[in-house]
Amino acid sequence: MQSVTLEFRTEDLTLLGLLPPGLFDKYEEVELLETLRLEQGWRLQLLRVRRRGPLRTAAELERESRRIRSMYGLESFELVERRPRTRDYILLVRQRNPERLRRLLSLAGGEVAPTAPFRLSSEKVVASFRGEERALRRVLKRLEREEFPYRIVRASGRPYVPDEASPVLTPLQARLLARAWVLGYYAVPRRITLSHLAHQSGRSPPGLGKVLRRAEGRLVARWLRSEGAADAATASGAREP
Repeated sequence: MQSVTLEFRTEDLTLLGLLPPGLFDKYEEVELLETLRLEQGWRLQLLRVRRRGPLRTAAELERESRRIRSMYGLESFELVERRPRTRDYILLVRQRNPERLRRLLSLAGGEVAPTAPFRLSSEKVVASFRGEERALRRVLKRLEREEFPYRIVRASGRPYVPDEASPVLTPLQARLLARAWVLGYYAVPRRITLSHLAHQSGRSPPGLGKVLRRAEGRLVARWLRSEGAADAATASGAREP
């Protein structure tokens, strides 16, 4: 068994439909305490949810149950405990899985399960999983193939070493990307159009454009998973007013 910890940008997961919009307007942090049941179509989990302001009473939550379930896409939720001092709710939540998560669970084949640490904030999501190494690598390769932006933080308590047998680009992508670079497709201003580049490469413009975009997406995803991207994002945020 192996464990792996991934880091995502919260904004990306929201855009992909894995997190409900506006979740962190009222809440500071969500922590997964335990997954009690994980099926392809739904999950039952125990969560710690930290509210930005004072906690509502159990009666208030009950009155607003329908609105809360509709807003956050929950099938049901149950208040287990209130912790006013830390502004935390402990909730038992049943939630239907979005389609993208269903596909990943199907690919995992029941051999991967979420584990601690698993925390969500307005800026980033730190998600950990435990399972058979071959199943974990299948899921990670699918994320890369779909150009899903994430960064691997640790694996089994050690810094993660990527599988070098899986290059960033396919041979076709590498060859066409290199040709596009040499001929000035990425120069500013461009020295060759996509149509001319496609003619020299023996491909149609739409077909070549698709190959180049996938290659660019893979390179961007790799950069977003790097420490350099995290450092650049931190520095950029520090300069913003």
